[in-house]
Amino acid sequence: MPADATRNPLSAITARQPFLIVDGALATELERAGFNLNDSLWSARVLADDPQAIVDVHRAYFEAGADVATTASYQATLEGLMARSLSETQASALIQRSVTLAAQARSEYLAAHPERLDCPPLVAASVGPYGAYLADGSEYRGGYALDRTGLRDFHRARLATLLDAKPDILAVETLPCAEEALAVCDLLRDDFPTARAWIAFSARNATELSDGTPIRDAVRAIADYEQVVAIGVNCTALEHIESLVREIRGETDKDIVIYPNSGEVYDPVTKTWSAACAVSDAEGHGYEHDHDLAGWTPRWLASGATAIGGCCRTGPDDIRALADLRRGLS
Repeated sequence: MPADATRNPLSAITARQPFLIVDGALATELERAGFNLNDSLWSARVLADDPQAIVDVHRAYFEAGADVATTASYQATLEGLMARSLSETQASALIQRSVTLAAQARSEYLAAHPERLDCPPLVAASVGPYGAYLADGSEYRGGYALDRTGLRDFHRARLATLLDAKPDILAVETLPCAEEALAVCDLLRDDFPTARAWIAFSARNATELSDGTPIRDAVRAIADYEQVVAIGVNCTALEHIESLVREIRGETDKDIVIYPNSGEVYDPVTKTWSAACAVSDAEGHGYEHDHDLAGWTPRWLASGATAIGGCCRTGPDDIRALADLRRGLS
């Protein structure tokens, strides 16, 4: 078997630490910095408008304790960028810039923290779902018109473009359905066999993906792909995570990566967030830390999670709290 067939970029960190820390929301921090992201390209528009702002956010997460920078390519597709009058060459360069900006932030961080040189942070190239390109909220419900072949065709050029920029890993995230995960996994196996990725689903409750598929079925379908080194959930309510991790762990011994939302509730129609109601887990137990990743983390770790971060509406303070917790566990 080739040496890279079992390579897991996450293992250099998970072998040394109680868990790996993924960064928090990029778009949330850009909005806090004053950028208006009410746009079909979302945070990807800042790649062209103010790339230094993206470097600054990545650097802030590294300083807070993140082991992974997730790039600003979630909603950056060739189709979407070319619809904004960019040429294919220009669109490809902008997508690749998302990786080079994260790598730049890492280089700056390592220059200031040489103690991390023996185990540097990772750059994960974000690959959003087809629904993110549609910008109609369908990444939270699935039900695409495209079949698996069409989804493969949609993802192929962007994966090639991102991989040419040499990220450490692909973060294929917020997938609402197993069919899209299978399309990406088939594509990785057939076209990019040396690439490594994590697959993170979006979920609507404690056991089902956003389109209603049991998460166990989805995990079982992709667990044997060598290119997939971790499976998990993101952009999902905090109270569902513990159960979802248990469901995933029941089907695979691979790393489990989770990065839920802050606890606020998103309306995909108005594209606004509102404060969460009282939070409870799958058994109905209520908890005070509805916006406290670190507060939930011991339960997630006990259930089998190995990589933890934040998605929408989380920030460096959330990641710093995770890093503080991890130091206490080391």
